[in-house]
Amino acid sequence: MELKRVVITGLGTVNPLGNSVEEFWNNLKNGVSGAGVITKFNPANHKTQFACEVKNFDASVYIDRKEIRKHDLYTQYAFASSQQAIENSGLNLETVDHDRVGVIWGAGIGGLETFFEEARSFRDELPRFSPFFIPKMIANIAGGLISIKYGFRGPSFTTVSACASASNAMIEAYNLIRLGKADVMVTGGSEAAVNQAGISGFNSMRAISTRNDDPKTASRPYDLNRDGFVLGEGGCAMIFEELEHARARGAKIYAEVVGAGLSGDAYHMTAPHPEGLGAKNCMREAILDAGLKPEDIDHINTHGTSTPVGDVAEPKAIMSLFGDHATKILVNSTKSMTGHLLGAAGAIEAASCVMAVKEGIIPPTINHFDDDPDIPKLNFVFNKAVKKNITYALSNTFGFGGHNASIIFKKFDE
Repeated sequence: MELKRVVITGLGTVNPLGNSVEEFWNNLKNGVSGAGVITKFNPANHKTQFACEVKNFDASVYIDRKEIRKHDLYTQYAFASSQQAIENSGLNLETVDHDRVGVIWGAGIGGLETFFEEARSFRDELPRFSPFFIPKMIANIAGGLISIKYGFRGPSFTTVSACASASNAMIEAYNLIRLGKADVMVTGGSEAAVNQAGISGFNSMRAISTRNDDPKTASRPYDLNRDGFVLGEGGCAMIFEELEHARARGAKIYAEVVGAGLSGDAYHMTAPHPEGLGAKNCMREAILDAGLKPEDIDHINTHGTSTPVGDVAEPKAIMSLFGDHATKILVNSTKSMTGHLLGAAGAIEAASCVMAVKEGIIPPTINHFDDDPDIPKLNFVFNKAVKKNITYALSNTFGFGGHNASIIFKKFDE
């Protein structure tokens, strides 16, 4: 069976660096931090008082004002990013075969704010729950509602694999199209965990930074003095499309999806394998799937969360897999600017890879001050963007539970 080629024809996002792809990309390549003191609630009693919040978001641009209350913020981000991506793709909703368009979405947690607020209301006020409680909270509802909004009747489901959720969604979308099961897929992820429950939960795990005196430098992947990740939020959507379908309608093409790999660490509930065995396996599988050699990879956007253990394991995996070529690969972590979007991380970081291959610019890993002697000496893009022609970019995302996913994007050519 000959597999179909899959290209990206639309992008959309709302995230801590901007409420459009253009704003996001400009801030990303210019090394802007999205971190600041939390505004969604009073954080004074929390160990961590800052996050990477979405700013100036107006849900009424995408959802009727009367309907907003029915949707958790993570769903609102999904509506916004998917609408942007569909409009950006130029897809004609009047003529496209709705039976051949699907939606696969990623969410690691889903409606955490809804759950928290309903539980608090039940405790403090009246012993009853809103009829919207369950449908607002469940992790699959964002993808389902995108499908309902546009009448897309193709494959529709949600992937939940912690921080790898959006990457798993994109990989499933990629596979369905190349197998001929769909022509177009709306895919990506969203998350909205910047609330009291989210901050408190990650504080209890000692997973997030407590650098309250300087939030903008708190996310510092691969730096000697990193002390945890910075919680982020938002959504990012892509339109994956079968190449001939895209060509037939004269669509603009951002990049091609050429390979994907999956693996499990089988090691620990929250920590990666210390030698990065699972990370190595999924990168290797993505390269094999793409029909490439390790030395073909030009750029890796790493999972790079700014945690003490994870930031050592992933570079070890890269060194082990790529050997001498490892030091020639341009390596970055855009979480240094966006924070960690949890279930949406894979989508926003894939978007960075797509723009990198399209424009030949690799965004920096900001906030690097001191080298960590325990981290292998890779070709890290620290503090300032690098201009270089990129043919193949690899995006890594790894989730709690040992879920690993890697996707390879190629500069599009005929």
